[in-house]
This record gives sequence, C-alpha cells and structure tokens, in this order.
Amino acid sequence: MAPRPPGASPGVSTVLVRRSTRPLAVLAAVALAGALTACSDDPPSSADADAEVTTTSAPARAELGPDDDLYALAEPLTPGDPGDVIAVQEVTGLDVDATVLRVLYHSRSIAGEDIAVSGIIAVPTSPAPEGGRAVLSWAHGTTGIADECAPSKDPAGSGIGLIAPFIERGMAFVATDYEGLGTPGRHPYIAGESEGRGVLDIVRAAQALGDRVGASDRVVVWGHSQGGHAALFANQIAADYAPELELVGTVAGAPPSQLTLIAAALKDSPFRFYLGMVAAGWAAAYPDADPADLLTPAGLERLALVDEACGGELATSWSDVPYDALVRADPATVEPWKTLLVENDPGFEVGESPILVIHGEQDEQIPLVSSQMLLDRMCGIGQVVERRTYPGSHSGVIGPSLPDMLAWIDGRLADEPAPTSCG
Repeated sequence: MAPRPPGASPGVSTVLVRRSTRPLAVLAAVALAGALTACSDDPPSSADADAEVTTTSAPARAELGPDDDLYALAEPLTPGDPGDVIAVQEVTGLDVDATVLRVLYHSRSIAGEDIAVSGIIAVPTSPAPEGGRAVLSWAHGTTGIADECAPSKDPAGSGIGLIAPFIERGMAFVATDYEGLGTPGRHPYIAGESEGRGVLDIVRAAQALGDRVGASDRVVVWGHSQGGHAALFANQIAADYAPELELVGTVAGAPPSQLTLIAAALKDSPFRFYLGMVAAGWAAAYPDADPADLLTPAGLERLALVDEACGGELATSWSDVPYDALVRADPATVEPWKTLLVENDPGFEVGESPILVIHGEQDEQIPLVSSQMLLDRMCGIGQVVERRTYPGSHSGVIGPSLPDMLAWIDGRLADEPAPTSCG
C-alpha cells in the first residue's frame, strides 16, 4: 500500500542517497538526476484541514555559520507566515556554479499548524534579470521518514548536480525536505496536502530572501516518484494556498496514483516497506488512523524503525518476513485508511498549471498502467496534461526523458501553448 510512490527506493533516494545503501545508477544523465529521484533501480536485498494562515510581522531570521545547527532552531518556534525564513546558512564545497543556501522556513502542517520546514535554495552567481528569476521547485523522492534522511543535511551527496540545467537558464532552484524531515514531528509520507505546502512555501522563502535570490512569482514544479506525487498536489492546491504564485508548469515523474492499485502491487514486492512508512506517517498526521487496524504485532514492532533508518536499511527490515506476517488487513477495506487512500490520490481536481507526466516503461515500483489511469482521470475533469513514456526503470527513466522535460519546461516559461494527450 505504501505506494512506491514513496518515491525512493532502498538506496538511491532522491535528494539524498542513503549513504549505507546501494550505488547510484551509472548513466550519465541519471547521474545528473538519479540521486535526486526517488528510487533505485535495484530491488533491496535479503487530514484535510485548511491552512490557518495568520498575518504576522516577519520574524528576524538567523544568519548561521558553517558549524551552526540550523535544525535546532525549529523549536521553539516564533509564529510566522508561510514562507517566512527562520534561518539561512550558506553551503560551501559543492561542485556547482551557484550560491547554495540551506534554509529553515515557516510552513503549515497537514492540520494547519505553524511548523518549521528545511530545504535548499540554489541561485546563479549572475545578477537576476529585471522582473526576477523564474523558480524551479524540486520535489524529492523517498529518502525515508527519520530526520537523518532529510536531503538538505547532505546536499553534496544528494545529487546536487541536478540543479545545473536550471542554473544555466538563470533560474533559482529550491528543494524542500517536506514536513517532519529534519524538523520536529514525523514526516507524513505520501500525504499530498502536506507535501504540496512544503513545495510552495519554499518558493515563498526564496522570495523572502529578496535580492539575495531575486525570485519572481513564476514557478515550475518538478518531482519524481514521491516527488511526482508532491508536484501534482502542489499544482492542485496552489490557486487556493498560494494564489500570489504563478505556476506555469508541473512535471510529475512516475507519480504514485491509483493508490489502492499500488498497495496491492506492493504485496509481493521487495518495496513493501513503503507500507510501513505510510502507516507510520499517516498515523502521525491523521488522529483516527491506527496502524493496529492494518498490521500484525510483527508489523507494528517494525514501525519504530522508520524513525531510525533510511531507504535500504528499512527495506531490509521488512524483507525478512512474509507480507502476510506483517499485514493483517487490506488498507483499501478499512476506515479511515480507505478514505485516506482516495484523499491522497492526485488528479481529482484541476490544477493551476499544465502537467507533463513521465513514466518508465520498465518501472518496477509504480505500475505503468497507473499513469495511464491518472491521465484518463485528469483528461476527464478538463486538466491540460500530456503523458510520455520512455524506456527505463523507475528512476532510470530520468536520463532518457530529461532533454524532453527541459524543452517542455522552456516552452512553459515562454508561454507557449501546452501540448496535451487528451482527445
């Protein structure tokens, strides 16, 4: 059930490659983006609450030195508006032609509470053009739920090279860690509203840094795997949650959708540990969601591991016991899990911007048919959307599709009409 969606796989996690697990894919193009995508090609071995946005004066932000602990400033939290910057810290020693900042900023939890979220902002060294820079907001794939899995904690190991095409275009590149990754609280894994707010609020944080970033209101969102799910929800909530932003395009790679289908597909999959991540994350986010309704005592015992390990380590902890020994009920048949699977499934509402869906034809984690079903759903409600498939596995599709994705993004920034796969 935990949709592979969960972006990552046991090793190569999206923004952050879990250091103790498998190596990155070797394709040059994937090396550019693979670590930042959601998962590795190799299988592992043996809510709904409106954001309560109050108007406050922006709190003073902390300018931190290289040895200061940015994450320690997440509590206690002085009230702030979504996007207000709490702390900023320059990251050095990266092989990238940009100024890279680690930031802590205000967002809203899935319950509408003021929270701190961390992330990365990268900016070209050249001056911003008149009117400001367009912003690429990157939504990372699964890294894990534990705080140590936050991509911003290890930007050098997180595939920072992915920013290069956007820096070359003069864009600002921002990448949220999402709610609860690196900061207080448990990450509500595959909770669409929460992910979307993090993706949008880090754009506001970039704007709050003024001329230091030079961010305009024009935004492109791109995510893969869990990040594809996050990108779709960011687009879906943007008009209401962040109406001042102009989303011009959304790219969703291998996005988890048709969550009941994915839940069933995970049963005999080496990626079934995603179920534990969803069970733990949703239990923290939704008060009525009790993992004991789904999991056996053995499954419940393993839930604590989500706060201790990332990617591949979690995969190993769930692979030594048969699925039926861990799971006692189909989440699609038990409330509130059944309803949550629907509420966190993207594509039921028209989003602000046109969408490009990318999917690998040999995807081993998100069934290829799921994105066709997603396309049919979105076409049926009037969403402008195009779906493209390429040879490649779950994360391996990034290399073959990258040139086309960049061309599609360029077209949206140039205000060209978006292509569609709808009849």
